This record gives sequence, structure tokens and C-alpha cells, in this order.
Amino acid sequence: MASTAMIPIAPEGNLSRYLQEIRKFPMLAPEEELNLAKRWRDSQDEGAAHKLVTSHLRLVAKIAMGYRGYGLPVGELISEGNVGMMQAVKRFDPDRGFRLATYAMWWIRAAIQEYILHSWSLVKMGTTAAQKKLFFNLRRLKGQMAALEEGDLKPEQVEKIARVLQVPEQDVVSMNRRLASPDNSLNAPIRSDSEGEWQDWLVDDSESQEEELADREDMTNRRDLLNSALQSLNDRERHILIERRLKDEPTTLEELSQQYNISRERVRQIEVRAFEKLQKNMKRQIVERRLAVD
Repeated sequence: MASTAMIPIAPEGNLSRYLQEIRKFPMLAPEEELNLAKRWRDSQDEGAAHKLVTSHLRLVAKIAMGYRGYGLPVGELISEGNVGMMQAVKRFDPDRGFRLATYAMWWIRAAIQEYILHSWSLVKMGTTAAQKKLFFNLRRLKGQMAALEEGDLKPEQVEKIARVLQVPEQDVVSMNRRLASPDNSLNAPIRSDSEGEWQDWLVDDSESQEEELADREDMTNRRDLLNSALQSLNDRERHILIERRLKDEPTTLEELSQQYNISRERVRQIEVRAFEKLQKNMKRQIVERRLAVD
């Protein structure tokens, strides 16, 4: 991989200057990106890898900004995201037919999330998949309810979040209290002697054509992965899982037990078994795709 000395890995304590500097790196046309990716893959051309990474630093910054509410320095989040970006370039296969940004987003988010989970002492108890899911989705759901500044959640809000994320209500209450900390204002000055505000340096929220395409491709890949995994289930397992886990308003155990003329407990057992099979199949597919990329 390209020498770290060549790449602005971290804001080096001056985030505003870093955000300004990375704007100087131009976006790549699809043909140029393809050529650079092949040069790196075929001949380990460090100059090509450097250009691939630096042209996507604004994407890393945008993704990192989405995690600024967790109380960690944005510069550190960007640094971790840049490491994920370099891993993506290292493993990217240009012959698979999609853009580097589509592939890199997973690596960037994974690197940032892993850093957050290891940096927050209060989250070290959140080791299960359900707790991690709660940690990274609670703020989003609170934002949808306009409840970011309300302190303790209302009972109906707790119930809705627990139902959407399929976690116990007590876990929602506990995680919300552990995450409670004041957010820094985006109108705060960058320095005491500066008129500039942090919001002046935020990446434009409006998506470019390339980002919109990358998002659509990413969603398509996820949907294909899920649909493929669902085919590993028999008809009853698939129907029960969809009704219980994949609908906005899940069907009750009682309704399904009447439909299949079995007990509610039997429906629950089938649901759990089907979900475990689905997870196992999806993990297998992810591993196979990564091995294919490597």
C-alpha cells in the first residue's frame, strides 16, 4: 500500500485546515478510477493507490461527520475512516463492475464503528450484536422522534425503539442514559480568535450523482444478499421470519399460530431457528465475497 507519509491520514490537530486541504484532491472519472485500480492491483503502483485514496478523503470525512455525536474527536474518527479507506483500496477488485466508493463505504464505516466501540468505556459492555445495533441506531431513531434533547425517553418512545430494534425496553433506557452527553454546537467558533464556525467546514450534505449511484448499488447488494439468504429457508420458515422480523408492523404469534394451527411457542421456536439460519447463511456469503475479492 502507498506510504503513509504520502497520504494525509489525520487532521494533525487542525481539523479546519485538513478539511480545506482535502478539497484540493479532484474526484475521479470512472475510466480514470478503473485505470488506477488496475495499476495498483497488477503492479502495486503506489502512486495509483495514493490517488485512489486521496480522491475519496471527502467521502471519509462525510461518513465520519455522521458519527460526531458520540463524543469523540472528529479528527480521530476521520483518521480511522482513512485507515478503512486504505484497506478498501488494497482489496478492491476493479473487474467486479462497481465503483470504489460503493465498496469503500463498508470498510470506512466498519473502521470508525470499531474505533468508537473500543474507545468508549461505557460501551465496552455492549458486546452483543443487539447491543451494538442499539448503540449505533438509538440516536437516529431519537432524531426521527425529535427526542434528541429530551433526556429520559417517554414510555411510548422506549416501546417503539425496542420494537424496531428488537431489544428489551430496559436496554433502550440504559443505553440512552449512558449515551446522554451534551452535543457541541455547530455554530461554535473553530478557535477563540476566529470568526469561522464548525459548520462552515462540514461536507455538503447534498449527494452527488456518484454518491447517489453508490448508495443505490450498496442497497441493491444488501437486498440481494438478504434475498439469497432467505432462499435457504423453507416456505414456512421464510413466511414466519418475514412476518415477524421484516415487517414494520410484525404479525403476532397468536395470528401465526392460528394460521399454521400450531402453538405460539412453536411459532416462536421456528422464528428463532429461521433467524439463526438466515444469519449463518448471510455470514457465509459475506466471507465468500471477501475471499473472492482477496
